[in-house]
Amino acid sequence: MQKGMRKYEEFLNRGRENFLKKVEDAYEEFKETKTIRFPAWQYGEPKGKIIKLEVEDTPKFGQNAFIELDSARTAFISIDMQTDFAGEKGYVDVMGYDLAATSAPIKPIKNVLDTIRGTDIKVVHTREGHLPDLSDAPFNKVLRSKIIGHGVGIGETPEGGIGKLLTRGEPNWDIVDELYPIEGEYIVDKEGKGAFTMSNIHLLLKNLGVTHLVISGITTDVCVHTIMREANDYGYWCILLKDCTGATDEENYKSAIKSIKMQGGVFGNVSDSERFIKAVKEAGLK
Repeated sequence: MQKGMRKYEEFLNRGRENFLKKVEDAYEEFKETKTIRFPAWQYGEPKGKIIKLEVEDTPKFGQNAFIELDSARTAFISIDMQTDFAGEKGYVDVMGYDLAATSAPIKPIKNVLDTIRGTDIKVVHTREGHLPDLSDAPFNKVLRSKIIGHGVGIGETPEGGIGKLLTRGEPNWDIVDELYPIEGEYIVDKEGKGAFTMSNIHLLLKNLGVTHLVISGITTDVCVHTIMREANDYGYWCILLKDCTGATDEENYKSAIKSIKMQGGVFGNVSDSERFIKAVKEAGLK
């Protein structure tokens, strides 16, 4: 122990050195294989099958690599695929945006669900919406919704609509039929754009032993990006499937995807449904 150093500082230094050694080992492995290995030293040996998924623009644009996921510790998250965001007379439709952009992810998400259902990959769906009395709805959010909705906002039913916009329990608040949850899947309700500060999703994922998240849903630049950023800060390994997400504006979609890839993957990695389905099948899960 160095002179003047308190005993616990020696323990801290040793812990840091051990941690950085693990990082260095993983870095050397990546240089040789272009693969981010599943860190068994951190989580324990894999409980399921190892999925080796190709991710794009890693670490630099134009340089694809691979990331390993333990199927038993992986969750596929479908974010806010609700009628309010992807269907007629819902919130996005009332705001006047093209529904083709937010409904486009339905088919690729369905393809992924058809592949992973029956495996040990967990499935989590989220829904954004407020209590019927709007007691959990910020005044500024509701006001902005009414302005962009030309007089119809959160908690109100549009002309010819099927229910109150973004209100829990209403038909338009629920998940679209094509992607509706089945037995054994999880639903997380949230009142905000994010989920880790607005719901029990972190506790749910920890209880399920999840370490890696495969992310889909809408909209890319708002709820999807917010949840991915939150999850990244909590230490989850995040992979966004770019064709399984969409936004109300094409440029916002492109920018959101690009920003994930910056700095070698500042919020995680990007892949697509075809590569993920291929990796799942190659792992022997289907």
